[in-house]
Amino acid sequence: MDEVKVVVAHSERVTLRVGDVFLKVDADQARIDIEVEAMALAPVPTPEVLWRKPPVLALAAVPGTVLGRLGEPSTASPAAWTSAGAAIRQLHDAPLPPRPGRAGRRLTELAAELDGECELLVANGVLPADLVTRNRQVAEAALRPWTPAFTHGDLQIAHVFADGDKITGIIDWSEAGQGDALYDLATFTLGHEEHLGEVIAGYGTDVDLDVIRGWWSLRSLLGVRWLVEHGFDPFAPGCEVDVLRSRM
Repeated sequence: MDEVKVVVAHSERVTLRVGDVFLKVDADQARIDIEVEAMALAPVPTPEVLWRKPPVLALAAVPGTVLGRLGEPSTASPAAWTSAGAAIRQLHDAPLPPRPGRAGRRLTELAAELDGECELLVANGVLPADLVTRNRQVAEAALRPWTPAFTHGDLQIAHVFADGDKITGIIDWSEAGQGDALYDLATFTLGHEEHLGEVIAGYGTDVDLDVIRGWWSLRSLLGVRWLVEHGFDPFAPGCEVDVLRSRM
């Protein structure tokens, strides 16, 4: 045990690292239930569950380093990004988990939330009206029927670890469940559009790029206010607001 490091902390959950052990403290035990269940079902490398004593879940650290972080250039090799695409495809092809996940929300519900959020972003002066209007148009492409897949639901690049070109672990499964496969691909490449081709090459099938861009806009529009309210900075270079600006 070297020191206690705060990995992430906000009003909903806290993750601490103590040596090679991650301690997740979550106010919502249902999220922990989903995480443990999803890791047991997923056909990709996941953290080992060491013990669980509500509200704490202890996980072993996975080997390797993250492929990157939003707002920072990725130092991972092109082959690592391609390997990540192959791992995501393996997950999406697996038997469906028992319940919907974050990527499996009903389209009517999602569209209503998006429209309400767009109104608030403009009314509260968080973002310019033209930026919101343009990205709401782009987001429409994501609001279409999809075939359910086993999705991670929060597949940020900081949740995917690699050792060289090999994917060694995918973490943070609390949003997992049945959902739209392209939501995962879009989340993974958010802010790293330059690596989308490598990911798709590993994924091994044609992907509708308009839908990917739609999810980039949709996820960013829905995330800006939440991020600000929870102590994050979506206005930092390369982060959500820059993703929205790139669609102008």
